[in-house]
Amino acid sequence: MELEIAIISKQGGRSYNEDACGHWNSDRHLCCVMADGAGGHGGGDIASKLAVQNVLNGFALLPATTSPQLRELVVGTNHVILDHRIDGTVQANMHTTVALLAIDFIDQTALWAHVGDSRVYWFRQGRIQTRTRDHSLVQALADGGLIKPEEMRTHPKRSELQSALGTPAEYLEVGVPEQAVAIEDGDVFLLCTDGLWEYVDDEVLAQSLIDAPSPQAWLDVLEATVLTNAAHKPSHDNFSALTVWTSATPA
Repeated sequence: MELEIAIISKQGGRSYNEDACGHWNSDRHLCCVMADGAGGHGGGDIASKLAVQNVLNGFALLPATTSPQLRELVVGTNHVILDHRIDGTVQANMHTTVALLAIDFIDQTALWAHVGDSRVYWFRQGRIQTRTRDHSLVQALADGGLIKPEEMRTHPKRSELQSALGTPAEYLEVGVPEQAVAIEDGDVFLLCTDGLWEYVDDEVLAQSLIDAPSPQAWLDVLEATVLTNAAHKPSHDNFSALTVWTSATPA
């Protein structure tokens, strides 16, 4: 199985970019991670970078191939964020979302985890197979039938998270599937922050993927869509995306 990766991370209408992302691979494993920091005055970008570095370094030391292992990697990263908080500085209240994807080339399986409202999407044959459920107030309202799912993108409380890295351990929620899933040639994964999915609905995600000739071309279309749909809001959020496309290894 061959994999192709593309990434965008844009400042949007903000004064600096608090998103961070990255990936690591060996001959057998790939780990991708996306983080969206918050905390004000520069603390968010420190938190997001710490999260990405800790996830990738931890995975490189011991690839997390099971749900408990991946959960433990996220929990450990939460401790790192808490340990780096410093009262009286920009790091005093820093926190960050995280979304990560782990792929085993040999077993041809994928596993993911997330905290907050940065998402992992899994596409098969151009359709969304599944996506992570946000740890947010609006996701809880949608799950409870109090608002329609499409209203999550415009709800005034859409940025209110129910869990993030930098949360005391007893309150941390980590989303992890029960087990790894088998992946097929042509499967596509997308990790993105809320600054992207807020302006690109699921139908546009799927159709633009079908139409795209390459991973980077797809992300270019998503970037253009965000900029068009956010044009009415000059101060719109940073937005980032990382996509992984799978294909058969040539004979």
